[in-house]
Amino acid sequence: MQGRPLIQTAIPKRRYQIAGYTATLLGEIDSKDGRPYRYLLAFVPQGAAEPVLYIWAEDAPPAERISGAYRLWMVSESLTEMLDCSERWGDLESFIEQGLRLGCQLLGLPEAAINRLM
Repeated sequence: MQGRPLIQTAIPKRRYQIAGYTATLLGEIDSKDGRPYRYLLAFVPQGAAEPVLYIWAEDAPPAERISGAYRLWMVSESLTEMLDCSERWGDLESFIEQGLRLGCQLLGLPEAAINRLM
């Protein structure tokens, strides 16, 4: 998958089961790609080794901070896109709520099936 995050180390903060997928929220991220990640949500189909969808918040460059301090991104096999720039993506609860909603929409999963495991 082109544009996927290249994570060296990260701390799992939460884990969710959604239908046939596991979604893991990472924080305290150190990457090989030089992106300033704040949070990253990775969606992995059951039985698979690699995520099929990544949603993350990263620090916005100083020139873009007029519209917000954090950029919201998503990467899948077919799409790489910055979705928004806002202060709210730096807040864990706002990020996870939006990330889970987006992941469910993009993967065709029912939001009612979200079950927090950790």
